[in-house]
Amino acid sequence: MAKLAVAALLLLVPATGAAAPPTFTATVSRVTRADLPYSYRPGCPLGPSRLRAIRMRHWGFDGKARNGILVVNASVVTEVVSIYRRLYEARFPIRRMVGVEIYKGSDDRSMAADNTSGFNCRRVGASGRWSEHAYGRAIDVNTVENPYVHGGRVEPPAGRVYLDRSRRRPGMAVRSGVLVRAFDEAGWYWGGRWTSAKDYQHFSTTGR
Repeated sequence: MAKLAVAALLLLVPATGAAAPPTFTATVSRVTRADLPYSYRPGCPLGPSRLRAIRMRHWGFDGKARNGILVVNASVVTEVVSIYRRLYEARFPIRRMVGVEIYKGSDDRSMAADNTSGFNCRRVGASGRWSEHAYGRAIDVNTVENPYVHGGRVEPPAGRVYLDRSRRRPGMAVRSGVLVRAFDEAGWYWGGRWTSAKDYQHFSTTGR
């Protein structure tokens, strides 16, 4: 199994430590082709050398500090660390944060697992257009609590119970909440503001 996939499995284990809450940590490492057996393939718009893996501490829904990983474009590492530091300080819960290699690159499986993820070389539905995830410039957060709603469909289906966005529950992206504010202040765009569809989980540097 590739190194990142093995690391991601280990990151599902809660962080341990003294009674005092663990401090936020983030370490950045380079990514190789071997690390991305499912999310990268020849023909993708950028290669592994332009990506970085960020291993960061985050709060789980169980109130415990956990370790997670995000693979993103090298150009946005500083912004992403700053965003997640703020979320950690606010104790915003994240269900799990592992690379999509765990799900063999399947966006559907990653969403169903309520996974927070970044890079995945895939296109947008049947449009043929590369997703911003293929450039490492987008992050999906808590995909069940923040479903993608379009054309009468809810993805993942388990997210249907979160369609009432006025009923605020842990892990949700809402306009005045810390999650949306953190990305806003970093200059990122939120799919929850789209008009033709609502992608509540989706944050990107371009608005696409």
